[in-house]
Amino acid sequence: MSQDLILEAPSSTAKSRTLLAGAIGNVLEWYDFAIYGYFAPVFAQNFFPSDDRIASLLAAFGVFAAAYMMRPLGGIIFGHLGDRFTRKRALTVSVVVMALSTFSMGLLPTHATLGAAAPVVLLVLRLLQGISVGGEFTTSIVLLVEQSAPDRRGFVGSWSCFGASSGILLGSAVGSLVNGLLEPDAVASWGWRIPFLLGIVLGMIALYLRMGLPDEPAAPALRVVRLPLVEAFVTEWRGIIRCFVINIGFGVSFYMVFIYLATYLQQIDAMHASKALEINTASMIVMLALIPLVGMMSDRLGRKRVLAASLIGLIVLAWPLFRLLDSSATPLILLGQVGLAVLVAGYSGTIPALMVEMFPGRVRCTALSLSYNLALGIVGGTTPLVAIYLIHRTSNDMAPAYYLAAACAISLAGLLTLKDRTGQPLIGTAQQ
Repeated sequence: MSQDLILEAPSSTAKSRTLLAGAIGNVLEWYDFAIYGYFAPVFAQNFFPSDDRIASLLAAFGVFAAAYMMRPLGGIIFGHLGDRFTRKRALTVSVVVMALSTFSMGLLPTHATLGAAAPVVLLVLRLLQGISVGGEFTTSIVLLVEQSAPDRRGFVGSWSCFGASSGILLGSAVGSLVNGLLEPDAVASWGWRIPFLLGIVLGMIALYLRMGLPDEPAAPALRVVRLPLVEAFVTEWRGIIRCFVINIGFGVSFYMVFIYLATYLQQIDAMHASKALEINTASMIVMLALIPLVGMMSDRLGRKRVLAASLIGLIVLAWPLFRLLDSSATPLILLGQVGLAVLVAGYSGTIPALMVEMFPGRVRCTALSLSYNLALGIVGGTTPLVAIYLIHRTSNDMAPAYYLAAACAISLAGLLTLKDRTGQPLIGTAQQ
């Protein structure tokens, strides 16, 4: 008998409850995390005042990137909880940390009141958010895919990305609403606090959903003598490196399209913040509609084939689509961002199940969380910062497109070395 956990087939009611909690919990977590990116220009003004507007914006996105640097630590902490204890326990703790840190950001005094301490406290709260998200998303992926049938893993796993993207969409919609209803001075003065203060309400809803998750059997890692982190490095280091490389393109493409472009349109096209967020919202709706369909497609055609098509599309079309974004016509700008959103949907709908199928059950949370969060922390969270720097350094508005294409080329090379396990039993786990 395998030393790993033999999962019992959950009832249809338990499956539905797990799917709902996994998806909606991600909505709330990623709403909390993403709204900072949408209000980055306001944070630059209030927490990093400077005569140099670019320097202030770089500082604001530097804090955004710093939070992502904490994601690997969050992956280690919550991966340990998920592997050593239960997935449910890890998910419950992560949502509490996120809600409290986000609410505190809404109450934080600005540089004008607190002086140099304001950006320091802001950084600490963002680091806590980074730790929380570092364990939340990947643990929810593992929970969903492990409890799905082998021929539906792509579809069920895609709902984790659907939930996360919905949270970012909600943040975009709230940001657009705040910027549309209030004058810019009011937004900069107090309006930016509203989305963050809502974090406590959203956190309570998420906690209720997570507490309602069915109790799962003891995690596979209880049968492993070594710590999950040690076991993962000793036995799965090749898989960790491969998963890291495959996620480089995901980190750059997702945060280029759905976090940075709202700022890009304001800075390069001189577009009003509310209009930029409206375009962002529309493109994300398109992506959301496609994610579950892509997941289903990956169940039929294979994870590797679908993801390769998405990567090739991003490599080939990055420059033409950015040319549309750089135009002065709103319909062309919308077409450019929607085109990028369609290609990112191919990534989002495929990557959850693909990652879970790469690792054995006893260290799945730890290995997956570590590799994914290292990639998202190093290249994903720094994408807005790198994009701003490249434009400023080269005086070329197309520089982010070249960066996006290069990142996806690296991931495609890593993907080509992967054995496709679509529909096969999960490694180290007996599954019906």
